[in-house]
Amino acid sequence: MRVTKFTHSCLRIEGAGVLVVDPGEFSEKSVLDGADAVVITHEHFDHLDVAAVTAAVSRRPDLRIFAHEEVLKKLGEVAEATTPVAPGAEFAAAGFALRAYGGQHAVIHPYVPRIVNLGYLISDGNTNVYHPGDSFVVPDDTPVDTLCVPLNAPWLKISEALEFTRAVRPDRAIAIHDGLLNERGAAVSDGHLENFSETRYQHLAPGATLD
Repeated sequence: MRVTKFTHSCLRIEGAGVLVVDPGEFSEKSVLDGADAVVITHEHFDHLDVAAVTAAVSRRPDLRIFAHEEVLKKLGEVAEATTPVAPGAEFAAAGFALRAYGGQHAVIHPYVPRIVNLGYLISDGNTNVYHPGDSFVVPDDTPVDTLCVPLNAPWLKISEALEFTRAVRPDRAIAIHDGLLNERGAAVSDGHLENFSETRYQHLAPGATLD
């Protein structure tokens, strides 16, 4: 399994096929080139670029898109390429085995309506990666090898990111949801996770790859 970090919360995962997670408007459009499948955690623009995904389907009609049915309403123009996913569902995409967790976005504020959000555990049979989207849902029924930990957001405190990482207890954690941070802010957040997350932590630059 090869994982390439793209800007903000977007990953490109390559193995038997090519799977893209959360190609949002902050992410590079090239992440979708040659993709076999896309999984989307929720409908916010920083996780779903509707125009880019729609264009990708037009270029590659066999591209498959997996997301909660509420999210798929945003992709009505390419409905034939979509498959709805519910919390707890297990399915295959681009040669990987996936399981969906959670169901709701983390609380931004009681005044702000909550939307659906699914986290995805993605496995190639030897190792796995967990992308929680905008949530702190712990996949407590399966050990996690690599955790994608959100670093900065209107709904997030660094203490929550730390507690989430320590609750999951992954072999390794990598930062996501970092598109709103400047270098100074990222360094402060990274320091806390490096010192207190109780796992190997890395903050990858866009384009960096892990095998």
